Amino acid sequence: MGMLPRRQLFPCLTIVVLAALCRILPAEGAEQAPKQGPPNLVVRGLGVPTLDLGGPWQFQLGDNPAWADPRLDDSGWKQITTDQPWGAQGFPSVTGYGWYRRHITVVEAPGGTLDLALMFPAVDDLYAVYWNGKLIGENGKFPPIASWYLIQVPSEFNLGSERDGVLAVRVWKAPLSSGDAAELGGFEATPKIGSAEAVATFHKAADYDWLHSHQFNFGLTSLYLLVAVVCLLAWLRDRNQWLLFWLSLYAFTPLVRLILAGLRLPFSFAMAEGLLQFVIMLQDISLWFLLLWLLELQDSPRLRRFTRIGATVFAIAFSLDGLVVMAWGIQSWEQPLQIADAVLTAIFTPLEAIPLVIVAAAFIRRKRLELSRVLVAIMGFLAEMTYVLQNLVGQFKRFTHWTLDDKIGKTLFTLNGNPINTRTLTSTLLLLAIIYAVARYSIEERRRRTLLEQEFKNARELQQVLIPETLPTVPGFTVTSAYRPAQQVGGDFFQIISLEGGSTLVVLGDVSGKGLKAAMAVSLIVGAVRALADDYPAPAQLLTQLNRRLHGRLQGGFATCLILQLGSDGACVLASAGHPAPYLNDREIDLPGALPLGVSTNTAYLQSELTLRAGDHFALYTDGLLEARNHTGELYGFARLEDLFAARTNAADATEAAVNFGQNDDITVLTLTRVSGGEEPVALDLSPSLRE
Repeated sequence: MGMLPRRQLFPCLTIVVLAALCRILPAEGAEQAPKQGPPNLVVRGLGVPTLDLGGPWQFQLGDNPAWADPRLDDSGWKQITTDQPWGAQGFPSVTGYGWYRRHITVVEAPGGTLDLALMFPAVDDLYAVYWNGKLIGENGKFPPIASWYLIQVPSEFNLGSERDGVLAVRVWKAPLSSGDAAELGGFEATPKIGSAEAVATFHKAADYDWLHSHQFNFGLTSLYLLVAVVCLLAWLRDRNQWLLFWLSLYAFTPLVRLILAGLRLPFSFAMAEGLLQFVIMLQDISLWFLLLWLLELQDSPRLRRFTRIGATVFAIAFSLDGLVVMAWGIQSWEQPLQIADAVLTAIFTPLEAIPLVIVAAAFIRRKRLELSRVLVAIMGFLAEMTYVLQNLVGQFKRFTHWTLDDKIGKTLFTLNGNPINTRTLTSTLLLLAIIYAVARYSIEERRRRTLLEQEFKNARELQQVLIPETLPTVPGFTVTSAYRPAQQVGGDFFQIISLEGGSTLVVLGDVSGKGLKAAMAVSLIVGAVRALADDYPAPAQLLTQLNRRLHGRLQGGFATCLILQLGSDGACVLASAGHPAPYLNDREIDLPGALPLGVSTNTAYLQSELTLRAGDHFALYTDGLLEARNHTGELYGFARLEDLFAARTNAADATEAAVNFGQNDDITVLTLTRVSGGEEPVALDLSPSLRE
């Protein structure tokens, strides 16, 4: 290209310079343009779909009702986005009020509707929405007594027919607790705009996605509930099975946690989080005692006492922290509540390591346990320690900047759209271990119950041999007997033994305790009586010999016993080893006191003598008759007993009277009535309770 002639070069340069000056210098009399905020958000093609209200928003800390005015100049405000909290955008650990503003113009697609709506996702914690200065909705209750939802769910707001204006959002962030991160406050996701129908459709789709992504957790919780119910019912059948009680309590807690914090129910933060503290406390403590029983360490007094003390301190501190959380929204208490939360957290957090102590104790003892118990203990320990570790490193994280708790909560993989993290995985493995243990327990319990029923059957058969099925006659007397055990197998016994020379031994007694153990003691005593009766027919001698043979063989128990030697002429010699004295007609016979059998080898027994005349009514009984108790707790007592025997009632009627009053123990009654000369003796067993 050729060069311009010299005479044309100067005019050209002059034009370029003037043009540049015109761009730099304002025209005379013209105002300089003000500094502008972010460009107006123009939403085009609004129709059926919803669109994000993304991009930069104007943001200002503080609170002023005038900031809802669309004419406000907000160009001096900071700019942040709504896809993450303000704490992650240069305002860490900031609580209190903050305002968002955005100028929006809606250009509808052909066939669009003028009925516009917004959908707000989670906002931390309270917010109110203004459109062109008019309040169109709010979520929660602002201070001085604030109230907000624990679980923030998407909310819809109607914009009406205005298609151009300023959207202002007033937000209040609650004071940070000990476990809150610094990156909190305000929007957590971008709001949506669209037609009312489109927003409602999007909202329903979002709810469906949420339900779909939580179905694994719902199923897991349902299985935990099933285990809890089964274990509770099994414990109610046998209150000594404390392992089942603690397992049931532990398995119930996931359901309560799901209701309070997992179902998007409109519970306030203060109420739900406060109650969650109590639930978490119960879950932790129940697992501690569950580990004690699973690892068979409940017989260690020191470890049991340590766990109880730790559980008590933990429960008090955790419960007080729950009460602190319940008052979290009271603005005037903000600082004291934060201090109390920090102090209580410092108290109960170290106690969450108690499972470490329990497992260490089991390792030191090196006990051999069933596989099912070991699996539950291991999985329970892992589940608890995962939670403890996540909670521990999450405390005061805005100062420590630790991120391990986030890594523990991070999704490891998805299962049919359900995110699975470390805690979900350990909870699932624990549930599988519990189901296996419960199945094993059910099988073992069924086998144990079958064996126990067989043992009881054998004991009943044995006792039928020991309790005379057909009473022998006693020369000179009419005899009636009645026996009513309190359980399937009782501890009462009596024997009628004919001796050489025509006399008869009547032996009546009561072994301490009930059930199979008592029945075994009865068989021992009856066998000894029959073996010794011929050699030691005198009642006092027979009791002395019995006592020597029974001492140390009743497993810490004892037996009371009354022995009579009756002659056909009415002569009676009797001795007692701590047994209730018999009644003669309407009065109790006065017998010397003595220790029961099996208590001491040096016990001396004395005997008494009396003569029974024709028509005399002699009544022997065990203390189950005297100690019958009605529903008000009143004992049958001696007064009723005197009236009963004064009426010369037979054994069956006496027993029935006590049973109707309220039986608490085995009842045995034996009556002997002296017949007049020439009458035939009669023996009647009036209540064969042991026969099939």
